[in-house]
Amino acid sequence: MLPIIYSVRARNDIAGIRRYLLNKFTQREVDNFFQLIKKFEAVIIDHPQIFVKYSLNKNVYRAVMSKKLSIFYKISKKRIFVASVLDNRMNPKKWP
Repeated sequence: MLPIIYSVRARNDIAGIRRYLLNKFTQREVDNFFQLIKKFEAVIIDHPQIFVKYSLNKNVYRAVMSKKLSIFYKISKKRIFVASVLDNRMNPKKWP
């Protein structure tokens, strides 16, 4: 089982999405967001290559967790590295 490591950018992405959800919505949406993160972790621990490779970089996988959330990550022999957590409504130029 490979450990999951979040980049500084991914941690900042998560914090920013959390702040946005708390500002615009309710704690329920924040809880749902973190449930998606937990679901992502549970899936990739057992099946790290289950998601498709990102078309612009074949070393990066894109996990579409909902129509609003994508998680970009890489797999190495020693770890799963989460590069970014993005709202799918963002400009694709901001994607890794």
